[in-house]
Amino acid sequence: MPYNLELMESILEFIYLHREIIFILILSVFLGVEVISNVPSVLHTPLMSGANAIHGVVIIGAIIVMGHAETTLALILGFVAVVLGTLNVVGGFVVTDRMLSMFNKKQKQ
Repeated sequence: MPYNLELMESILEFIYLHREIIFILILSVFLGVEVISNVPSVLHTPLMSGANAIHGVVIIGAIIVMGHAETTLALILGFVAVVLGTLNVVGGFVVTDRMLSMFNKKQKQ
């Protein structure tokens, strides 16, 4: 049996075995796009704060994965998740700080 046919069969078997999870993933992507695209500009700062909190959870989860990693791939994926989550949290705080600083009264000199 050619390699491509075996690969296709294994992919189809994976999809068949995990069809409920794949369906939920696809549905959540569409739901997320719909929710984010309809957020008014007034709510972007609270939304960014919520994203920071979610990425904080992602960072903790990635650290736990790294602690239980048995393979090099799991360790690398955990490390990449920690780095990207940290960058997102820091960037979110910077953006939130800049947005909130626009509402501060200017100091007289």
